[in-house]
Amino acid sequence: MKNSLYSMCGMCSVRCPIRVETENDEVTWIEGNPHLLGGALCAKGAAATALLQDEERPLQPLIRSGGRGAGRWESVSWYAALDYVADKLNTIIKKHGPESIIMSCRGGPFVDIVKAFCKGLGSPNFTNHDSACGRNVHHASQSLYGLGRKGFVYDLPKCRHLVLFGRNILSSLRVAEVNQVLDMLDAGGKLTYVDVRQTRTGIKADRFFMVEPGTDYALALGMINEIIRQDAHDHEFIERYVADFDKLVEFIEPYTAEWAAKECGIKVKHLKDSVAEIAGARPKVVFHPGWMMSRYRDSFYTSRALHILNVLMGNIEVPGGQIFAKGPGDCGVKGIRNLVDQVPAPKAQRADGVGWKYKHFDKGPGLFHLFYESMQSGQPYPLKALICARHDPFSCFPDPNAQKEALDKLDLLVSIDTHYSEFGWYSDVILPESTFLERDSIIAVQKGPKPRLIMRNRAIEPMHDTKSLYEIIKQLADRLNIGHYFPAYTERELWNWQLEPTGIKVEDFAAKGFVPLSDKPVMFDRDKLEGKFKTPSGKIEIISAKLTEAGLESLKPYEAPDRPPKAHFRLVFGRSPIHAHSHTINNPLLHELMPENALWINKRSAAKLGVADGDLVDIGVCGCSGSIKAHVTEFIHPGAVYMVHGFGRQIPLQSRAYHAGIADQKLMRGMLQEMDPAGGGLNLCECFVTVRRSPKNPKRMVEL
Repeated sequence: MKNSLYSMCGMCSVRCPIRVETENDEVTWIEGNPHLLGGALCAKGAAATALLQDEERPLQPLIRSGGRGAGRWESVSWYAALDYVADKLNTIIKKHGPESIIMSCRGGPFVDIVKAFCKGLGSPNFTNHDSACGRNVHHASQSLYGLGRKGFVYDLPKCRHLVLFGRNILSSLRVAEVNQVLDMLDAGGKLTYVDVRQTRTGIKADRFFMVEPGTDYALALGMINEIIRQDAHDHEFIERYVADFDKLVEFIEPYTAEWAAKECGIKVKHLKDSVAEIAGARPKVVFHPGWMMSRYRDSFYTSRALHILNVLMGNIEVPGGQIFAKGPGDCGVKGIRNLVDQVPAPKAQRADGVGWKYKHFDKGPGLFHLFYESMQSGQPYPLKALICARHDPFSCFPDPNAQKEALDKLDLLVSIDTHYSEFGWYSDVILPESTFLERDSIIAVQKGPKPRLIMRNRAIEPMHDTKSLYEIIKQLADRLNIGHYFPAYTERELWNWQLEPTGIKVEDFAAKGFVPLSDKPVMFDRDKLEGKFKTPSGKIEIISAKLTEAGLESLKPYEAPDRPPKAHFRLVFGRSPIHAHSHTINNPLLHELMPENALWINKRSAAKLGVADGDLVDIGVCGCSGSIKAHVTEFIHPGAVYMVHGFGRQIPLQSRAYHAGIADQKLMRGMLQEMDPAGGGLNLCECFVTVRRSPKNPKRMVEL
């Protein structure tokens, strides 16, 4: 029988809305939700059928039977696996307390399940991957507005000038966002792009600045100076809503356009002309504050400076600018029930120190990498278990060997995932989650100018012995005597409980796959924004009271980045539109499109090393090395080399991904605690590597 339903993609963390067709319990067609995406879908989403058919993933629960990482597993029933995990957790809780347990997940709209389970156990140690992604951006936003990085959405279709610093928006591939950028350009909008290499996004830009690696902050400071010098800022908005603007004017004085151009290695005329063009489009201008700004030592301040540039444009709550993300309350309707709201708060402090030792950080998900320090020291209390749901810290954070040394002090490691992750391969138990086409998800709120309720419908029944995340957590909770916090056995039963306060029915999702909470964009009166900024002063804070209290600078003087030592390059990394980090590397269809990564190296630098395009090169640092094909190009700065993140996997059961390419994080030796102290993000692009032509080149071997 043929069937059509709406759902949500799960091939990456964007979770695009989709429409799925099935026939005889087989998926025959996937496309973007026509009501939101006009049918558009990326390569990853289209490859979901290959994920379904791929048997190189965990197909039943597994318990380790050999040493950690040895790859010896015993296939067991769900009863045996869940009993094993529950017994271990009960033993740990009795001996060390519930706070000795850490729960982590990938993040996104459905984290309520994991947060509620962690909180229900009595542990404050819920966390996620974000210290290797957007924590700097999040904390920068909080320091200015009192709102996190999702407190604003960007009205890109009506924007007249979009400025991106390293945000390769057309390769990151949030389908709706990509379409909005292309629509903006088609409507005559301008794009300025800043990076150490040319990208798909940069190719579309009206202005592209290839800057010296590590100098993004200098360029942002130069732009602030030039805007103020040109008197191109929004005086009225600043007078009304901004505190300590005079301190910014004083601080920025030495950071002229001439200084910034010299520091960044660009032409001053181009910089000044660019600022004039941007200012001419005010207020319909967006300086994107970054997505993954875990890059350099000053990336928190770079993101903060980009936020300040938005403030100078007066672009808040205007068409084409930054718009407050609205929720149900802003539409005059009641919100859904959340599981986590039914659970009492744990009494213990967080083991990562966030919220008490580091008071300026948001203690919501804390900072994952700081738990490693606690594992090693046993302070402020012992940590004994880590459960990761769709999160692979070994692929996410630097120096997996250092991570393993810390994790070996734990009694239990559990991986809940749809595929074999590097962390899962090292774990004690793998609990296989059904693929997104085989599972439902809880209802969630998607905030924006037109907020809506979203959900995921399973398209087919699970093909193997796998379960949804909610089913796994519910059955564990029942065994640990906290099942009452999860008032249903499946997501479909939970939907009615979630919707009860709203008056909305599950059937209401059938028409479009979502339920809009407003027919028209909800906009606040721009002349009445008092109370919308959640800072101590109630204003946009140039000098953050929170940072000052923590002994940190709000306006940090610029420090030039370290230059690569002789015969070294700064290692930078990014993503491809084909793959979602490490999650899709073994997908049969996507592997065919991109089987391995390559090392971008500047044409002049390559010539000095005797490296030609396609040659194998050896890249190394601190005794860690590997071989990778060179991509010789003019479109990367001579001081840097670049690779796509996610490759170099070492799981034998993943035959396609096994040892294909190189993993950048494995080259980041000794960098697990290299953190921006103000923003909490890891400094992932502060690694310097050597590169040489490999003796493994066939031509070279013949010559010898």
